[in-house]
Amino acid sequence: MKHLHSGKVRDLYETDEGLLLMVASDRLSAFDYVLEPEIPDKGAILTQLSLWWFEQLKDIVPNHLAGTAPDARSMVCRPLRMVPVECVARGYLAGGGLAEYRRDGAVSGVRLPQGLEDGSRLPEPVFTPSTKAPLGEHDEPISFDEVVARVGEETAEELRRITLAVYARGAEIARERGIILADTKIELGWDSNGVLTLGDEVLTPDSSRFWPLDEWEPGHAQPSFDKQYVRNWLTSPESGWDKSSGEAPPPLPDEVVERTRRRYVEAYERLTGHSFTG
Repeated sequence: MKHLHSGKVRDLYETDEGLLLMVASDRLSAFDYVLEPEIPDKGAILTQLSLWWFEQLKDIVPNHLAGTAPDARSMVCRPLRMVPVECVARGYLAGGGLAEYRRDGAVSGVRLPQGLEDGSRLPEPVFTPSTKAPLGEHDEPISFDEVVARVGEETAEELRRITLAVYARGAEIARERGIILADTKIELGWDSNGVLTLGDEVLTPDSSRFWPLDEWEPGHAQPSFDKQYVRNWLTSPESGWDKSSGEAPPPLPDEVVERTRRRYVEAYERLTGHSFTG
């Protein structure tokens, strides 16, 4: 197969039939760095979770799956012409959305009520798009009007509708399993017939914030099933790393690697109801 691209986490190949083989590695990125060592089984967990979610969402939006993959960490996909916008839905306030709200009282131009805290539930889920920045640069929030300027009004409306529908279905299923879906980012592109199609990964701990429902308490950072645990360690005195230094982070200790793997496995098993066997 022809190697097309390697990102921070995924490797992309072209098959002899003109399809794409997307391989999720065990690499973990944080603060725009690829960390060492890798998280065992992470690629397989994220791929299998995405496959499960594609099935739950197929009545909302078609997906890019095109065949049987050779192993648990791979997907055979139809190529898409990707939309030049990051499609994000938020039902709770956290991360970059929280920072933007504290600065502007709004997220991606959407005005929010006063007095919200870290982890607050929003009155209703909102579409908060951002730019799709080149590798090594940060995505920047943009307003819906800016999305319209980039892709046209009809496509912008569809992006918002699909993103919020995916979030609503994901949040409903997650809550039934005792998990809050705080926010999620999805990737959409046009297939060869011009149909908006779901690609890449979907509703995984790398593209979403999942919180334990029984531990949710607005006013501070929430415990999570994603790589926030790693981010917290990197910015703690224990790591000895200065985020603003320009130097790469130190290697992750064995305990951090194992606890991170356990969080990914727990997310997969609680959401799908299946055991992860590795």
